[in-house]
Amino acid sequence: MCADEVTQINVGGSRVGIIGLKSVMSEVAEACKAQSDEEIRAELLKRLNQRNYIADSARDEYGRAFLREFKKFTGRPVEDGGPEGVEIKVLGPGCASCNKLEQDLVAVMAEMGQAADLEHVTDIAEIGSYGVMGTPALVISGEVKAVGSVPPKPRLKQWLQEAFARTGK
Repeated sequence: MCADEVTQINVGGSRVGIIGLKSVMSEVAEACKAQSDEEIRAELLKRLNQRNYIADSARDEYGRAFLREFKKFTGRPVEDGGPEGVEIKVLGPGCASCNKLEQDLVAVMAEMGQAADLEHVTDIAEIGSYGVMGTPALVISGEVKAVGSVPPKPRLKQWLQEAFARTGK
């Protein structure tokens, strides 16, 4: 995995790009197996601060966000799911259709005035774990909604409205 990869995460209610997050998570998962959450959080902050600017005033927010993402990454239970509530994954290698689906989702969320945890998954093994046989694919809150095409914006909006309604947002 490329250390220069930028991953979008939710920090204090805002989407923030973090350089090298996935590779640092892999390193910390291996190096800190028996560590406490607080020790893991401190190690993530230390390593990620080397490639990303983290203001002193925001260290606690970033630390909570990094630990939450680390728990998701390692399959551990996450007590604090974050304020986003709705998790959206675009599955695909980064082709024009996949990118269009991601852009359409961002546009629809902006139109709705809603925010969600949006991730573009390009790893073939992770895409395969969803059982989809075509791309682009769309997963909203763990449910596969579309495979092999870019749904029209009104359909995306309907799915998102349903997902936000389930979270009470």
